[in-house]
Formats: sequence, structure tokens, C-alpha cells
Amino acid sequence: MGFSRNSMLLIGLASIASCSATPPPIAASAPTHATTSTQPAAVVSQSPAPESARSDFWLAREAVQGAAVIGRAPANAVGVTFNGAAVPLTPDGFFLIGFDRDAENSASLVAEFADGRRIERYLAVKPGNWDIQHVNANPLGGAKTSAEFQARRGAELARINGARAIKVASDGWRQDFIWPLQGRISGPFGAQRVYNGTPGSYHSGLDIAMPTGTPFVAPADGVVVLAAKDPFTLEGHLLMVDHGMGLNSAFLHCSELLVEEGQTVRQGQVIGKVGATGRASGPHLHWGMKWNSARVDPLSLLPARP
Repeated sequence: MGFSRNSMLLIGLASIASCSATPPPIAASAPTHATTSTQPAAVVSQSPAPESARSDFWLAREAVQGAAVIGRAPANAVGVTFNGAAVPLTPDGFFLIGFDRDAENSASLVAEFADGRRIERYLAVKPGNWDIQHVNANPLGGAKTSAEFQARRGAELARINGARAIKVASDGWRQDFIWPLQGRISGPFGAQRVYNGTPGSYHSGLDIAMPTGTPFVAPADGVVVLAAKDPFTLEGHLLMVDHGMGLNSAFLHCSELLVEEGQTVRQGQVIGKVGATGRASGPHLHWGMKWNSARVDPLSLLPARP
């Protein structure tokens, strides 16, 4: 099942401290009709709720900008929506949600039942703590001129977007993720990047510095949806693995890819080698993750390093 972490919590979704006099976030807009419950749930366990006690939502961790979070719906729920959008449910009621790096400070979860009842919960989304990072790298990456960059970039983005639109059947998202390799973290997720003095976008992944040619492994089961054997301008040799439920990993700047598109990979399987292709200041593995359109921090799914 993959729920052994000590950080797992049964969270009162409207308010962590149910004894607090402070109302839950955006409670003023909560529905008040009789078929909808909006009362906060108490903290009752540090492990997934047993079948006999699934009267409310359970989440594996708190809601934080940049986090991917496994949850479980109340027993007998037939559907769940997150911020108004339907979220797939497993037969035993588990689901996955993600909070973008720039997510709003509140979010909603709604469970729907066959008899028309609804349970609605509001989550207070904690802010992330983002650094500013200066990087000595060419903003154009592997392109020599702006014209070359513009000529190549459209087709590259089309392949990336096409890969992310692929939905696969995989239970990798439910596993306890492992580190793809051990090394120095040279770039945290979410940091505002400045390239040679020119402000850029925030850093969308986690950088792990290791020498060129160092093998890395799949952090969880999944299916390869993109393997760029010809390097992209920014990403270089890019490998993307879909773990199911809208969650995918992207590994950038590789020196070599060891798997093919459409291939199923298993957790711990060697899938590529570290490099410095594309826009990189030195050899490292950039590991980016997205849940649907939300960019999330791989650290939110990883165990603490020893």
C-alpha cells in the first residue's frame, strides 16, 4: 500500500485544531443545506482509517504549496472533487491530489454519495519557502541563437505536452517513493532562478549533483511516456515516466536513456544516466514532477535522507 511513513496524519480538513475558535478557511462560503456536512473532523489516528471508522477524509500529510498528497475518501463515497474538478478514486477509496508551487491559500474537497449527501472540507494550504538561486548557464540551453531556440522549441513543447496528456494504468503513485540516486542537492524545488544575471522562471524540480554517467533508477513503478533520444534545447535528453493518477516524473539533462517509450518500468530499475545536456551548469539529475497541471516537489513523496 505504501503508507508506512511516520508523517502520515488523519487531518481534520476544516481545521487541524478542532477546539480552536478560529473558523476554517473560506467557511463563509461553505454550503449550509442539510445534505452537506462541513464540520471539522478530529485527529484520531496516525495511520489510514480502518473501514469501521471512515466517516471523513484522511490525508497522508498536510496541504502545502508544492506537495503531492495521497488521500482517502469517506466510506461509500461514489465521487470526490478537488477544487471543483473530479478526482479518480480507487475501489478502496484512495486518491491523489497536488498543490502547485503557487497554489492559493485554501482548497476544497467534496465527497459525494449515492443518496445525494455530500461531505465538504476546506484545507488551509501552507505557503512554501522559496529561495533565490543564481545559475551560470546559457538561458538558451543547447541552442546557439534565439532564432534557433524559437525554431526548435515549439516541437519540443508539443512532445512534452503530448506525453503529459497520456494516461496510463499504474499504481506507482501509491508506493513509497525512493531516491533515484544519492547525491548533493544542488537546486531545490521552487527557487526563483537568475541565469547569468537574467531573471528566469522558478526551478520546477529537484537537482541532484553527480558525475556524468552515474546511473539513476525509477523512484516508483510507471510507464515511459517520453524518451528524447535527440536532446531538447533546455531539457537535453529528457525521460518522462507516468506513475498513474495524473502523476509523472521528468528526468532532465541525461547523458544516456536506457528505456524506450511505452516501456513499463519498476521501482529501483536503472532507467538512465546523469549528464549535463540542455541548459545545465554542470552534470546533475533534474527531477521534476507534475500532478496534472500542478508542479509539485519530489521531496513531498520521499522519505527523509539518512
